Amino acid sequence: MDFSIKPVLTGERAALRPFTRDDVPVMARILADPEVLLLTGSPVEEFDPDRLRAWYGSRNEQGDRLDLGIVDRASGELVGEAVLNEWDEHNRSCNFRILIGPGGRGRGLGTEAVRLIVGHAFGQLGLHRVSLHVLAHNPRARHVYEKAGFVAEGVDRQAVRLGEEWVDATRMALLAPEWAALNATAR
Repeated sequence: MDFSIKPVLTGERAALRPFTRDDVPVMARILADPEVLLLTGSPVEEFDPDRLRAWYGSRNEQGDRLDLGIVDRASGELVGEAVLNEWDEHNRSCNFRILIGPGGRGRGLGTEAVRLIVGHAFGQLGLHRVSLHVLAHNPRARHVYEKAGFVAEGVDRQAVRLGEEWVDATRMALLAPEWAALNATAR
């Protein structure tokens, strides 16, 4: 398994590619978006520009995870990120997360990005399992994950605190044989 290779994955609407230094100001705006914060359960904070430059500047050097920018192919605009992380080498599994900023919502870019990175995880990286958490107040994302084949496995009750409210998170996963079966029937 080699996460050090940072591919470009291209679909009809979206392309996933390694981050560049030019992406930092765009990601800063995306990470400050109130809907991104709400749907990901991220704390409201201003990200220090130097911290963001260091973070996104080091993504391509990581050998134990894959961080890719999501680009709208129609406009060339960076609209979010897709990440495979928390790699468990022995069990050939990892976590998946995605976020889409305002410029990429409602046009199928997220759906295609999920399929592209999951296809890469199973097809090129040889993973057996990809898992994620989706917050209860994000039915749009859950629907996208279900369309890609993810199956709900349980609920982490009151897993995330948003202000004074506690929010449940559903654990979901997709296995390599399930992905293969879904894609065999889609042809």
